[in-house]
Amino acid sequence: MGHVICICNQKGGVGKTTTSVNLASCMALAERRSLLIDMDPQANASSGLGIRLNRGEPSIYDVLLSREVFHRVTRPTALEFLQILPSTQDLIGAEVEFINLEARERMLASIVDNVRGLYDYIFIDCPPSLGFLTLNALVASDSVLIPIQCEYYALEGVGYLLQTIRRVQSAFNPELKIKGFLLTMFDPRNNLCHQVVDDVRKHFSALVFRSVIPRNVRLSESPSFGKPVILYDITSKGSESYLALSKEILDAEGNGNGN
Repeated sequence: MGHVICICNQKGGVGKTTTSVNLASCMALAERRSLLIDMDPQANASSGLGIRLNRGEPSIYDVLLSREVFHRVTRPTALEFLQILPSTQDLIGAEVEFINLEARERMLASIVDNVRGLYDYIFIDCPPSLGFLTLNALVASDSVLIPIQCEYYALEGVGYLLQTIRRVQSAFNPELKIKGFLLTMFDPRNNLCHQVVDDVRKHFSALVFRSVIPRNVRLSESPSFGKPVILYDITSKGSESYLALSKEILDAEGNGNGN
């Protein structure tokens, strides 16, 4: 059964979508059957994998609210072992439409439960908010990966996110775990970045991934070409860091090849 990981932080600009796209791609490169679900109406995860839907084409919105068949909406990517369930701006309306539906917090979970046997990993890219879309992702997931940027106010809002996770555990998903905190946008020349790394490791200890994602030009450029960084420039520091992260996760779960 596939392990479901949502990448979540209500703050924008922390590397959430970058992590969703590139971690899913690295798992696919390791020949793990992977699915990326784009739950953000901005659809940046979709475009980052080269998927741009035309008006009227079905998306995750239709799967959630119109019960469109999952297999008709899921798209292949340039990586053999990676598929994506794409998003569009139509998903903005879902927040309002969820309000009057029964078990509205479990709509995504019901879809994921039906298909998780097809994949080794399912990744969910959440919007930068803690509304119904993110709630659906948390209820559908086995674990949460939380990106934290190495900048001033890095921990701002993390306490509120952890409080939300505890409420979801209590009310809807008692098995939900924190997969780990991922330090992103690290600049080794910046003393503040080093201080943030020290502070986050002090606060969260073993829950912080060893892998750290650097600021990297190739990592920033690759979305505009509709490619994950491993297909854009596999020799870049960005590629190396996400490959290291995927190996760290696989090794922790006993699925790595090891050395």
